[in-house]
This record gives sequence, structure tokens and C-alpha cells, in this order.
Amino acid sequence: MPEIHTLVLGDYQVNCYIVSPQGGSHCCLIDPGYEAPVIVKKLNDLGLTLDAIVLTHGHFDHVGAVKDIAQLTGCRVYVNPLEKTLPPQLTAGPLCFTNALQDGMTFTEAALTFTALHTPGHTPGSMCLLTQGVLFAGDTLFAGSCGRTDFPGGNARDMLSSLQRLSALPGETWVLPGHGESTTIAEEKRNNPYMRQGFPGEYL
Repeated sequence: MPEIHTLVLGDYQVNCYIVSPQGGSHCCLIDPGYEAPVIVKKLNDLGLTLDAIVLTHGHFDHVGAVKDIAQLTGCRVYVNPLEKTLPPQLTAGPLCFTNALQDGMTFTEAALTFTALHTPGHTPGSMCLLTQGVLFAGDTLFAGSCGRTDFPGGNARDMLSSLQRLSALPGETWVLPGHGESTTIAEEKRNNPYMRQGFPGEYL
């Protein structure tokens, strides 16, 4: 399992994850939404070199620190290009990225190999990222809940399909969401009403 440090940042309490191999000196950032100086200081304190930022989706509370950190470090930035269809008020302006995430692709950064899973519903280009039994779920799957589908670009039917896809992962998969506490796939299959029963019909 990789080494993971969590920073909870900003008014929306976004989970920003610093991910590195055990004992490694290079890392990736998942969803640096706010407070670039805080993130950079943590990287320096840990003695880690940033190779890449990987974004689960393009909402402003997940991407707000990307530009400043990328300019400072020269790191690569991954996102699904479908996120460019979101209105700019939701993405805090044009998205800054260098590499496109696509469903099923694998890529290696900081000596970690990730598999990208397209999980639309919260946004058209929402992605979950799987590495070494850990799923970075963004705003697709939360402990006991799932991401909102009533923002522009959201779709409840797509969310249900995405949750069904995630339910097929091994039960012991550790789920690290974009907000709130961690969980497992098995726990969500037992207790998450959206994964168990779906949305009320009027929301479809």
C-alpha cells in the first residue's frame, strides 16, 4: 500500500492526498483544491518531490491550487478533458492540465501505477483512481453517500451506473473520498443507500 498523507483544506473541507511509495522520495497529489502554500510546505516537510497532480474532477474546490503548484514545481497535471465542458464558474476559470485521463488507462507517476476509471454522474469527466488496493473516489462515492448530481453536468443515471461499477471492486478496497471519512467498498455495499437501492425515481 502506498504512503498517504491527507490535508483537509478550504471552506469545503476537501481531502487533498499526498501519495508516495513506501520509503519513496517522489509523490503525486490528488485534488489540491485550496491553500497552495500549505500543500507546498507539507511536501517540503516530508522531503518529497512532486511529479504529478491527478484530478478526480474539475470543480473549483478540487482544482483551486493546481495552477500555482504546477507553475512552482513544473509537475504534470492529469484530468479527464470532458471537464472542459463544465461552466467556468464551477472550475474557477480554464482548467490547467498537461495530460488527459481516459477510462481504463494506466499510468505511472512517482513509481506508482494508477488505473483510471471513468465514473460520471457528479460531473461528465469524473474519474476514480485505483492503485495498490486504494481507490481515490473524488466526489463519486462517499462514506454512506455519493456526489450531488444536480449541478451543471451532473446526471443521476450516470451516477448509479458509476456506483454499480465501483461495487464490483474487491470489498477490501480502501476508499478515500473527496470529502469526509475513508471507507471500504464492502462497507458501502452493506450500508450506502445509493449503492444498495439507488435514487428515488423522481430524481431520475
